Amino acid sequence: MAKKDKVLIFDTTLRDGEQAPGASMNEKEKLEIAYGLERLGIDIIEAGFPVISKGDFDSVQMVAKHIKTSTVCGLARSIKKDIEAAADAVKPAKKKRIHVFLATSKIHLQHKLRKSEDEILKMAVDAVTLARQKVDDVEFSPEDASRSEKEFLFRILEAVIKAGATTVNIPDTVGYGVPSEYGRLIADIANNVPNINKAIISTHCHDDLGLAVANSLAGVMNGARQVECTINGVGERAGNASLEEIVMAINTRSDVYGCTTNVKTKEICRVSRLVSKATGFVVPPNKAIVGANAFRHESGIHQDGVLKERTTYEIIRPEDVGFHGTGLVLGKHSGRHAFRDRLKALGVILKDKELDTAFERFKAVADKKKQVFDEDLIAIVEDEIKVFQKIWSLDSVTYQSGTNVKPQVEVVLKSKGKKYTKSSSGDGPVDACYKAIDAITKLKGELIDYSIQSVTRGKDALGEVMVKVKMDGKQVIAHGTSTDILEASAKAYINAVNKTLSQKKDTKK
Repeated sequence: MAKKDKVLIFDTTLRDGEQAPGASMNEKEKLEIAYGLERLGIDIIEAGFPVISKGDFDSVQMVAKHIKTSTVCGLARSIKKDIEAAADAVKPAKKKRIHVFLATSKIHLQHKLRKSEDEILKMAVDAVTLARQKVDDVEFSPEDASRSEKEFLFRILEAVIKAGATTVNIPDTVGYGVPSEYGRLIADIANNVPNINKAIISTHCHDDLGLAVANSLAGVMNGARQVECTINGVGERAGNASLEEIVMAINTRSDVYGCTTNVKTKEICRVSRLVSKATGFVVPPNKAIVGANAFRHESGIHQDGVLKERTTYEIIRPEDVGFHGTGLVLGKHSGRHAFRDRLKALGVILKDKELDTAFERFKAVADKKKQVFDEDLIAIVEDEIKVFQKIWSLDSVTYQSGTNVKPQVEVVLKSKGKKYTKSSSGDGPVDACYKAIDAITKLKGELIDYSIQSVTRGKDALGEVMVKVKMDGKQVIAHGTSTDILEASAKAYINAVNKTLSQKKDTKK
């Protein structure tokens, strides 16, 4: 294996990742994530499945218009209308790809497609031929490849490469493979497909048995030079191979893999948080690379070792993946210039108006907290600088509650310079608060999910509330932060209202 082979990173967060139940994102969120992936240095961004809906088509087209350095890819079944939709969606991209797929395993052929191997082979060749007429870069995936008959798999891969496929992807669609088996499959393809030198072999592994990353790396060890993965491992069922784990494994163990990637690893934590906020999926604290505890040491032996020599218990430097500790950085006497500089060091660049808004919020938080940490600053920025219009904002929330007291909440909202007040009661203060907001905004929401976590440690830590709300027939995910839990809850719900109203405005345009 060549010492410095390049492994291409194919990110499918916006397509396969969004298929995770409840992970639906709007166009603006998708574009924001696409920009994050481009900063990260991702080679190929699979932006969606254009034929599925107008929303998906528009999202892929929007990403294609704005992304300049990464290849933008659209997914298509081996059907003419799918391929044409994908071609139209990615047309504005500077670098474009169509990704065609068709099932090849006996179980899919018999029970889903009800076609013979010869019929499937012809469909695949016809699809790749059509796609190649539309773009120069075509990827073909034999769905459920890890459970397909090898001889048929070799035949179909040879045929699609001859038809013009430049990448052949080997999906472990249901996460059935194990590393030794999957690695051997990649090696067998490299050794038994006569024209394989004309295409790149790719991996696409699911995590049903918790082996997606291990299988992907086994593929790399055996000749795969593209890996398909998602940020935080998001995806349908148990998820996909985790991008950050694959990249850092290749980087950290270059002595084993002998490969490199184009990923700018210092952007990893930033993009991880961005995807977590957009999907509403909280990153577990023990998650490798991007979890809150990934670089924390509680054991006295570990702490002593790290203080003496970092490499005793850390194989990755936290700063190499953009992880920032919780050291005190700013206080209530800090000025605007220091605030801007600290945000810049954290990789956050704001326009003057956005900076003013975030700084005003920072001063309010600093008055309540003795210590303002990096995580607080990031939460403040994410809470204030939204990807949707701020139609309603919270002026104040006052509540009375207790063990034997029926909760009473008074909410004051602002919109277009006017204030609106409503009092309400409920099963608890959050329920009462949301009823009052519904009454003021005249937009009734159904709360589907609610969670709260502290941004940093300590009794005065910022609380971050995530809500998933069904409004106007659609589910939206929103966040709010405050040192007061009810205030954070109110802000999260108001942000869900704003998101819904903004989307309605965008639809009317």
